[in-house]
Amino acid sequence: MHWNSPLSGQQKASGKYGTGRLDFEGIVDFAKEADDLGVDSLLMGIGSHMPDPLPVLGALVRETRRVKFLLAYRPGLLSPTLFAQVVNTVSWMSDGRISLNLVAGTSPAEQAGYGDFLAHDDRYARSNEFLEILHRLWREEAPVSYQGDHYRVEGARLGLGYKDGGRPEIYISGASEVAQQTALDHGDCWLRYGDTPEGLAAAAKPVLTQGGRVGTRMHVLARETREEALADLAELMRNPDEEHRKMIASAVAASDSVAVNTSFQLAESAESDWLSPMLYSGAVAYRGGPALCVVGSYEEVAAYLYEYKAAGISEFIFSGWPTRDEMRIFYTRVLPLLRRHERAGRNG
Repeated sequence: MHWNSPLSGQQKASGKYGTGRLDFEGIVDFAKEADDLGVDSLLMGIGSHMPDPLPVLGALVRETRRVKFLLAYRPGLLSPTLFAQVVNTVSWMSDGRISLNLVAGTSPAEQAGYGDFLAHDDRYARSNEFLEILHRLWREEAPVSYQGDHYRVEGARLGLGYKDGGRPEIYISGASEVAQQTALDHGDCWLRYGDTPEGLAAAAKPVLTQGGRVGTRMHVLARETREEALADLAELMRNPDEEHRKMIASAVAASDSVAVNTSFQLAESAESDWLSPMLYSGAVAYRGGPALCVVGSYEEVAAYLYEYKAAGISEFIFSGWPTRDEMRIFYTRVLPLLRRHERAGRNG
């Protein structure tokens, strides 16, 4: 059970972000509470609208004791040798509390701003080469030489290996077939945006049948009663930022990401903004694919999330409105109920 770290600032309502500043003390305080609550990992997202996650992560590992950090990064920004060197260094600084979420990129326009002009499938081809080199470096096959369509490396050696001779867990994001195959060939877990348990079960089947793990990313809003949850949802969606919605719609129209386009098509197909009685899709237009939200009482949310486990989904990355408050609610009120469902399932 992972949580999204608010690198771009904590939102106070649907579609409204805090950008243009770095509240580093707030990020540290958030990470310390996540550490105390028992969060498995904090996702450190990447995007041109937010601070770069690498230096922030490097500082946070010294401020925390147990929580891991799931670093989102894009092949193409750093050479694989330098990236492995950075990750290895953080592994020693954190006693191995780092894992990787490799993202091929969702926006041709944003990629172009970084000097990257590859098309969708070519970005995944580059990701495969990037990961192949990383794995060879982590297996300490020095010197490593490689020549592909996107990378050429000659005699790569790293004096500092990964802590204890291992490697980080690797999560691959994307909804396309090439993303799935990259996860199977080079990763440990395939990540995609949310859907109903039935929808995710169908999408996950090719990965699960080949021995891979599958995770998803979504929002959660849980309260003592369903009535309270629905009332808070209505308040959060009151007077949303329509200009932001238009900006999101324009970005989606220009995106070549299967994951992004699929998530918006799914939300648009929902009846009255609900994909199921528990799954609210009305915020996706304002906050993107991760905003598909499980809404209900503590017990309802726990029971619904257990349906995903039964469908083969073994990992979740959550966020909420405001995300820190929801993290506290989830880990103290919902997670114990979900663990009870797991124990009952094992004993049943």
